[in-house]
Amino acid sequence: MTIRTRKFFGTIALLVLVVVWSLMGMTIAQTPWLANSGLLQAIFYVVAGLGWVLPAMPIVSWMSRPDRVA
Repeated sequence: MTIRTRKFFGTIALLVLVVVWSLMGMTIAQTPWLANSGLLQAIFYVVAGLGWVLPAMPIVSWMSRPDRVA
């Protein structure tokens, strides 16, 4: 697969990841046990805001891998 094709599919995967991550984050943020605690909210938003980077790193690494020389 060429780098151009990997970047296309990787971009789609990253967009799907961000949309799903944000929807899950919004769903969890509305739970009563989290909505009633300011400290838990702060921790949750830090983790949720930075947490999507971990699953995105392998995708970006795969996208930027150089083409195989034939």
